[in-house]
Amino acid sequence: MTTSVDERAARIKLLLMDCDGVLTDGRIWLFDNGEEQKGFHTRDGLGLELWHRAGFKSGIISGRVSSAVERRAHGLGMSFVVQGVKEKVQAFTETVTKAGVTNDEVAFIGDDLNDIPLMLRSGLGVAVADAAVEARERAHYVTKVAGGHGAVREVIELILKAQGRWTQLTADYTDNGLDVAD
Repeated sequence: MTTSVDERAARIKLLLMDCDGVLTDGRIWLFDNGEEQKGFHTRDGLGLELWHRAGFKSGIISGRVSSAVERRAHGLGMSFVVQGVKEKVQAFTETVTKAGVTNDEVAFIGDDLNDIPLMLRSGLGVAVADAAVEARERAHYVTKVAGGHGAVREVIELILKAQGRWTQLTADYTDNGLDVAD
């Protein structure tokens, strides 16, 4: 019997992701002084705020090191930021252990070949819409939007809806304190 995406999503307690190509569109601007710049989508930021408000933790596992990623992750309240790792599986295992969850309670969002082993170890393996073909083929779920364009928010919404929590967590925004009959 195969498990549906909604059944998988209902179990998730920890959201992990790659950064470049997931939280960003994968492009990196390098400057002459050695600094780099990346762009992050604000919708992913609000999604992560809702995720944390639900009482869950999140994190990044990335092969690159970037001060921009560190700043963004800190600003978003992410609990786990592991950068500069060549062996992502080991970092994944250590992060899951620190978080006190099982692999089945983890969603991992990736975009390329080096993310596939993490996706396969997760209860919900997700590839962004513009991920490498091999990653999309092995994912439990492929987002409708590309990395860096709200894909993380899409996954958070999917999970929180599967857990029956989305409406409650977004009520402050959607109801705006008004009686809907008015």
